[in-house]
Amino acid sequence: MNARLDYYIIIVFTFAISLLSCKSKAQDSNARQIEEAVLQHDKNDEKLFSEKDLVSRLKELASDKYEGRKTGEKGNILARGFIIEEFKKLEVLPIKESYKQSFDFEFKNKEYPHTGVNILGKIMGTKYPDRYIVISAHYDHLGIIKNKIYNGADDNASGVSALISFAEFFKKNPPKHSVILAAFDAEELGLAGAKYFTENTQVPVENIVLNINMDMISRNINNELYVVGARYNDELSKVVKNFKNPTNIKLSQGHDGTDGKLDWTKSSDHEPFHKKGIPFLYFGEEDHPDYHKDTDEFANVMPMFYVNAVKLIISMFTNIDIVLRH
Repeated sequence: MNARLDYYIIIVFTFAISLLSCKSKAQDSNARQIEEAVLQHDKNDEKLFSEKDLVSRLKELASDKYEGRKTGEKGNILARGFIIEEFKKLEVLPIKESYKQSFDFEFKNKEYPHTGVNILGKIMGTKYPDRYIVISAHYDHLGIIKNKIYNGADDNASGVSALISFAEFFKKNPPKHSVILAAFDAEELGLAGAKYFTENTQVPVENIVLNINMDMISRNINNELYVVGARYNDELSKVVKNFKNPTNIKLSQGHDGTDGKLDWTKSSDHEPFHKKGIPFLYFGEEDHPDYHKDTDEFANVMPMFYVNAVKLIISMFTNIDIVLRH
């Protein structure tokens, strides 16, 4: 009788331990699923970019290692190094001698205590080498607030990893226009990096024909991505209207002052370009519950939406690169 009781105690105890183990493993299961979900799709689209690498880079930049990437702080400097190394691997050249464009700036009417650093790479165009399209995404985020790391997976590790996927795409598909790949700093501090760049472009500002900006593109429960900016330029309006979307994402125009929704014209790094009279297209999704919270983590990314969003944006670029007139 005692032996049988011991046996049942062991079974119950083992079951309880198993439940606890499952609960612990569940915390990481979504993150593992995100990585695994893209593996099969990745094999089918090598001509565009590696979907696996796209997601892996986002995971890296959104990890605690980078401490929320706040401008001038340790994690931001580490992220900068990571992006530059990715550019080098993909044979992206700096515009000048260095990828780095340093700048000082004010925030809330005070001199910010750290120097910001934009990361700028260049891909030479095959047909219009003296005309530039700037593709941008900001790599900074909010850092550590009250001992919590704000990793900014969607905002904006998603845009930065997509920027690197553009570099990967261009290696096999050289653009007709020259392209500046710009990872801007200090977006969260008043768009300071983009503002500095548009005043110090390193190429003639009149030769910049378009800005494509990506900020928060990795998750949307409605499978919807917005493109903003076409209303300000007839040529872009025609391109967007006639765009053959290669994905199942709903591409919507709006948030541009015409539909009663929050106007995104000044919401991210495209605004300084718009202010200079440079046409822009901004790609982003509507805010989610984790926006500017410490819960904006890699585990909440929607991998297939993200992959399709990047495919869509690259396809839009390809259309514009072909038809853009000068």
